[in-house]
Amino acid sequence: MTRAKLGRTNLEVNKDAFGVLPLQRASMDDAIRILRKALNGGINFYDTARGYTDSEEKIGAALSSRRGEFILATKTPAQNGEDLKKDLSLSLEKLKTDYIDIYQFHNPSFIPRPGDANGLYEAALEAKAQGKIRFIGITNHKLTLAEEAVESGLYDTLQYPFSYLSSEKEIELTKRCAEKNVGFIAMKALSGGLITDIFSAQAWLAQYPNVVPIWGIQRESELDQLLEAAERPGGLTPEQQAAIKKDLSELSGDFCRGCGYCLPCPAGIPINMAARISLLMKRAPVAGYITSEWQGFMKRIDNCTHCGHCTSCCPYGLDPPALLQKNYQWYILNTDLPHSL
Repeated sequence: MTRAKLGRTNLEVNKDAFGVLPLQRASMDDAIRILRKALNGGINFYDTARGYTDSEEKIGAALSSRRGEFILATKTPAQNGEDLKKDLSLSLEKLKTDYIDIYQFHNPSFIPRPGDANGLYEAALEAKAQGKIRFIGITNHKLTLAEEAVESGLYDTLQYPFSYLSSEKEIELTKRCAEKNVGFIAMKALSGGLITDIFSAQAWLAQYPNVVPIWGIQRESELDQLLEAAERPGGLTPEQQAAIKKDLSELSGDFCRGCGYCLPCPAGIPINMAARISLLMKRAPVAGYITSEWQGFMKRIDNCTHCGHCTSCCPYGLDPPALLQKNYQWYILNTDLPHSL
């Protein structure tokens, strides 16, 4: 299995890492089995977060007895130093470990720096001095903040969305990370489910030696696919190149990545899914999206008050209400949903 170094951390991790967020939806027994199979299969890098409900607990239950065999990253949504200390203490307890390799600020709306009134960065430095964390990282969905973090020189790693649907500016960001010796951890390698072929996605990402994608895994079959992809010969096949070109033509322009930072919606609209329902239905089995439950979700779009919450929270600068209406009209035309207007 191919290895890569995470920037100046010099941590050597397998090129395809395990994103633990989806294991929230697995039972404890299933999660333990999947995590142990992954480690036995050669995956030595696991990324989670304090906010991913019981995912830290599942890692602790499955892998704590083999702590020296893998690299562990988690995240804190804390807005001040005291809350960071509380989060870190709880993460260490749940993970059943006395140190975390990469401790990340989780999608902050600003770049924490020394001297800030909130004391976030100082708290991370204190934890590092105490041996509770080894390196300080940051995650973000907003390009300008990601660029600022890289240029600041304060962060050992950056976690940012990256896939073959990424823009030229985002590709340049990976190159700047290489120049600044900042480890680049790629989230959303399947673009929130819009990319359905892990083999093409993995082969495309393999072109960037400093990029380590984390693949969200919930089922053993998904892990099996990842392990198979990681062992395939490098390089994109002509068929994969054609499929990527087709996806790029269909997904050019603005589209919802499904990050979910627009939620919760006051009208109860599942924005991160409804705003891209047309794309999802073209790439996944339709049956799951034409149930009475999903028809009810889509009808909620009629209740949108245009309060501005989703627009202000979108890290990609999109217009979610416009995307909702566009996808609602498509859904009406392509299903049996009666329009209430």
